Amino acid sequence: MSINDQHSKAATGGNEKTCFIKTYGCQMNVYDSQRMEEALAAAGYRPVAAAENADMVILNTCHIREKAAEKVYSELGRLKPLKQQNKNMVIGVAGCVAQAEGAEIIARAPVVDMVFGPQTFQQLPAMLDEIDDTRARGDKPKLVRTDFPATEKFAALKAVARKPVTRSPSAFVTVQEGCDKFCTFCVVPYTRGEEVSRASGDIIAEARALVAEGVSEITLLGQNVNAWEFEGVRLDGLLAQLGEIEGLARLRFTTSHPRDMDAALIAAHGENDKLMPYLHLPVQSGSDAILKAMNRKHSAADYIELTKKFRGARPDLALSSDFIVGFPGETEADFEATLALVEEVTYAQAFSFKYSPRPGTPAADAEAQIDEAVKAARLARLQALLNAQQLAFNHAQKGRVLPVLFDKPSKNGDQMSGRSPYLQPVHVPFSALGLDDATDAANALRGRILPVEITGTHANSLSGIVAV
Repeated sequence: MSINDQHSKAATGGNEKTCFIKTYGCQMNVYDSQRMEEALAAAGYRPVAAAENADMVILNTCHIREKAAEKVYSELGRLKPLKQQNKNMVIGVAGCVAQAEGAEIIARAPVVDMVFGPQTFQQLPAMLDEIDDTRARGDKPKLVRTDFPATEKFAALKAVARKPVTRSPSAFVTVQEGCDKFCTFCVVPYTRGEEVSRASGDIIAEARALVAEGVSEITLLGQNVNAWEFEGVRLDGLLAQLGEIEGLARLRFTTSHPRDMDAALIAAHGENDKLMPYLHLPVQSGSDAILKAMNRKHSAADYIELTKKFRGARPDLALSSDFIVGFPGETEADFEATLALVEEVTYAQAFSFKYSPRPGTPAADAEAQIDEAVKAARLARLQALLNAQQLAFNHAQKGRVLPVLFDKPSKNGDQMSGRSPYLQPVHVPFSALGLDDATDAANALRGRILPVEITGTHANSLSGIVAV
């Protein structure tokens, strides 16, 4: 049954209700929250900007960062007084912490009415009906949904009427969920399930609908997006089909695993004009010993060779990556190997973190845990190198003319901001274009790709002027 076929009692009572969704973590959670909001709209709920004004509050959680569950419980503690004031408020915990903790969340935080995993939000209207029925009997709802019906979720996505795009010309589209790699530090296989690919026809239909609403850049999402495959077609083929959509100017995808890169996807970066020259390719460590302990199933040399192949196909390709320092058993030599890999590959951007144990993962039980002070010192050294590389990459753009997809007014005065092909924020003064204020600038520039001469470079952004 699709979301649109599930008519909740909330939609039939004649009184509009309100909802607030707080999103933690990754881009896929952002996407899922948007779809939850649409599912709730079908059930008669209007989104509001604060929990204080909501009849329903959902915390869409992420389990990747340190102490993720404790942060959720702290937030639930802040919501408790609101529930005491509004006895009819529904509080839900969704996402990966919900999947991992399950019924334990309601046991620890009785203020919670419903707990549901990342594959089950399409059941929201039916869950709300069940909560209403439970309350009508005078009982407290204790609803838990933590199964893995990913195919059911994908089937429901195409049934939701997307709301018009009024803020951004860029959009995410989920094409794949789950992961079969079982890296020893990662909870994703336990919270998102096995790898499942969405049907290509549904992906293309959603992309066409987004373009019709004003989107010109689409990022394909997956926990292991380059594992996507449907009826013999791999990700390069899907990107080729999406590239044929008129009005769609830019394509991106994230996040990738080195083990699932193939020659066709590498070649696509030199052949598909709409595929941006930016690739996020996590490596995690430059030490073969640590990569083996992480169960990454590739060596540092494998990874370096892969980056050379990509740059051979697309010489102007910018790379980003993920790094974990202080993994159990990491020696100073292992860490130095990571620094050496970074020096050899060079990155335009990167995300780096201290290792922190995730309950239920093999690495959490490893005996050779690294002292926190050592982790912090290593992270500081790595980030100094990565930040220097990012700054150097940004400085190299000065004097170039880059096509910039404009998105929204900048926080800095009379500027409009957009994104370069390399995903850098670019700020341009709109007064030089004869535009008087931010509203005029947004109306005139949002969604347009214009050539911008880069005149200023900064640690995290660029600035320039529209090249006439």
